Amino acid sequence: MTIAQEREDLLNQLGLNAQNRAALGAVLGTGRVGQATEETDGRMKATIRIRPDEICWDPSILVMPHGGDIELELINDDLNTHCALLPSNGDRKFIWLVNHSKGKATLNLDGPGYYWFSSPTGNDEGRGLTGAIVVLGDVPPEARLDRPDQPRP
Repeated sequence: MTIAQEREDLLNQLGLNAQNRAALGAVLGTGRVGQATEETDGRMKATIRIRPDEICWDPSILVMPHGGDIELELINDDLNTHCALLPSNGDRKFIWLVNHSKGKATLNLDGPGYYWFSSPTGNDEGRGLTGAIVVLGDVPPEARLDRPDQPRP
């Protein structure tokens, strides 16, 4: 099975290839989809790498099964310096990643949706490194918009 077919199968399995498929596919057309692992205490963990000469995050789309805290290990295997600008409720996180270094960040992403992260240093082929953390789940009733029910797959 090719990487592209694995990616398509996982996007289909997670339901991420429906309404917003074009946005994820167009912005994050390279890289893989990864899933966070959940610890017994409910916290999640994941590792995201920058591989040598690939100019993308690996995985470029990280899926969390629900909102909450996640500990990310970020590894820069590239020969160039990068950074990580990460979303987190309350404040964004910034980690400087010189070549062949790693860092850790604890994020709180408590609601479902897409959270974008990047490496805005340098030009990196004109766009920087761009990735998304997708938090699965439904919005709590008190946060829902007053509008008709939307179709569900």
